[in-house]
Amino acid sequence: MAVIRPFRAVRPEESLASSVAALPYDVYSDEEAFEAVAGKPYSFLNIDRAETHFPKGHDIYADDVYEKADEMIRTWLRDGIFVRETLPCYYVYSLTMDHRTQHGLVACSSVDDYLNDVIKKHENTRAEKERDRIRHVDTTSCQTGPIFLAYRDDPTVKGIMQKTCRMRALYDFTSEDGIRHTVHRIADPETIEKLTAAFAAIPNTYIADGHHRAASAVKVALKRREAHPDHDGTEEFNFFLSVLFPASELHIMDYNRVLKDLNGLTEQEFLSALSQDFSIAEEPDNAPVRPAEKGEFGLYLARKWYRLKVREGIRPDDPVKGLDVSLLQERVLRPILGIDDPKTDPRIDFVGGIRGLKELERRCGEDCAAAFSMYPTSMEELFTVADHGLLMPPKSTWFEPKLRSGLFLHEIER
Repeated sequence: MAVIRPFRAVRPEESLASSVAALPYDVYSDEEAFEAVAGKPYSFLNIDRAETHFPKGHDIYADDVYEKADEMIRTWLRDGIFVRETLPCYYVYSLTMDHRTQHGLVACSSVDDYLNDVIKKHENTRAEKERDRIRHVDTTSCQTGPIFLAYRDDPTVKGIMQKTCRMRALYDFTSEDGIRHTVHRIADPETIEKLTAAFAAIPNTYIADGHHRAASAVKVALKRREAHPDHDGTEEFNFFLSVLFPASELHIMDYNRVLKDLNGLTEQEFLSALSQDFSIAEEPDNAPVRPAEKGEFGLYLARKWYRLKVREGIRPDDPVKGLDVSLLQERVLRPILGIDDPKTDPRIDFVGGIRGLKELERRCGEDCAAAFSMYPTSMEELFTVADHGLLMPPKSTWFEPKLRSGLFLHEIER
């Protein structure tokens, strides 16, 4: 059963929340990170990507980069940019995008739940991506990027969160991308106890986004356990910062593919190869194709849009192999285009649905030969894959809106 607990958050002073809140560190390229902090001294990206305080070309993994992040957290606490709660609290973090709101509970989740598979995963992690966040957490003794967790809806939790959201908000602002962010604090001991008990009856939670951040937090925890052989499991390093959302409120967007070349095929040869497993129809008026159902794909090729539908009998009855992203990989990318590992092959790139289908046309006019638009993976597919202990292909899910970093920090023992 899911173990969560409240925590004494380090968080922005109320009037500075909108200035501090920043998109996750890993959505920015190196160049974009420098541009994003320009003229924004309170943006948390200054801490999440502390290399932006050094000249371009400075080693972004140097010790002084992580030491700078630690120094800034302490300075912001001293100067009142950050405040520290006096008592452990939960928070309801609500995000509204396109008139749709999702309500997450900000809490600390158990490292042992992660290790014992109470917290389910659906994606592999890569050691090189973990190393940076391990050093960031280890040096600052703070978890700064919340892990986005999902759970199957629970009426008790929903009732408490709805009641909480009718109270005065701690933060309420709209970010530059039009997302409204609202935070309500839960400090009442009785309500905290009810929420903790409600989650103790929920069998599993699921990592929706943040597999690398979660793995990094857990590895720091294991390191701290070794350094504190007398630990009793209650220490803060045994828990990691998370925001838990009910599945019914979450929205997965399409995660589209662009291809740098056709593996030596002409456009007609490529279409002919596709026709073995898909019906193909040129789209009237050349309108961008947004797939309307599972098993349907859009193809942009030679400035034309096509609608592809997988033929009967092609889809395997398997939680992973039956995913649309798997069908594309096993029926197109590997056998026709020779892309065996989409994680490492430079001939494929991925475009989140938030960028729109016009971005696929732009990329094909710039550096790509073709693009596929995808039907989004569903939450139930994610749960099914995770429940079977399986892993999805890379870039299977794109969640929007993105959680902001800097609104909540979880301090762990040094």
